[in-house]
Amino acid sequence: MLVLGIESSCDETAAAVVADGRRILSSTVASQIEFHHPYGGVVPEIASRKHIEAISEVTKQAIETAGLTVEHIQAVGVTRGPGLVGSLLIGFCFAKAFAFSRHIPWMAVDHLEAHLESVQLMDDPPDYPYVALLASGGHTNIYYLPSRGVYRLLGQSRDDAVGEAYDKVAKMLGLGYPGGPVIDGLARKAGGEAVAFPRPFLDKDGFDFSFSGLKTAVNRYLESSDQPLAKVASQVAAGFQQSVVEVLAYKIINAARVYGCSRLAVVGGVAANQGLRSRLEADCSGLGLKAFFPPLDLCGDNAAMIAALAHQAVCLGRNDSFDLDVYSRRPRPT
Repeated sequence: MLVLGIESSCDETAAAVVADGRRILSSTVASQIEFHHPYGGVVPEIASRKHIEAISEVTKQAIETAGLTVEHIQAVGVTRGPGLVGSLLIGFCFAKAFAFSRHIPWMAVDHLEAHLESVQLMDDPPDYPYVALLASGGHTNIYYLPSRGVYRLLGQSRDDAVGEAYDKVAKMLGLGYPGGPVIDGLARKAGGEAVAFPRPFLDKDGFDFSFSGLKTAVNRYLESSDQPLAKVASQVAAGFQQSVVEVLAYKIINAARVYGCSRLAVVGGVAANQGLRSRLEADCSGLGLKAFFPPLDLCGDNAAMIAALAHQAVCLGRNDSFDLDVYSRRPRPT
């Protein structure tokens, strides 16, 4: 089955074609970084307008790159939420119109669940059960996955998501947006020198996170330092990243221990962080655990994971109603 995926939850317009829920035939992403960079973060109004401009061409490219025409597409999957409502609506309405015009099934899927499924698109995906850390600009959650399609939330951030903390610290350092890649790179240039920042474990036996205090510690250090920003930037970046990585690694490994899993996964944009990957691979190796990370192009927002999750729904006989709407936050279970 050939499923077209559409993703527009934040600031990237993405379309992909996936065969049988496993084989990625194409994955196209139109980035908006250059438009949001001057503001140090995503501007919702700009994001919505750029999605309108890009959605048709991105979808066309995805279908053509797959060597197909619209007649070959058998179902459509699209992100329903969580995300920016204005951005979500662009992809949502486009996917509805595409499916309606072709008389094919369409599936509205959850963005977070799609990220969790992204590791199943790897050549060697983890077997169930396993625990997963979803770390991105909007979320820092830990899940237990006993079987495919079952996601049990164990813990989440009580304030800033880890990616959001990266962006805010990058802004303090005058590094612009997005902050994750630039801080990751700058931290590796510190040459082993790092500012000592606190480790915000919150509760070492629990799975919740809190990064607002760490962000405040960085700000206070910069305000009290008599050194030029350019001279201390790499040491601050290294210290901040060391604190974040230690907490993330400890929490997900502890979740694997508590739930008796020998496998763990890290998904979302922060899964591309080389400092986190290196730390977890080293820690897991010494503990007899195996860590799984999606390929870099599946860490950030992409439509291949949307199509893969939609394929599961189609196989279960689902065909969503056209009166569904988007949501900015994941609804609480009833």
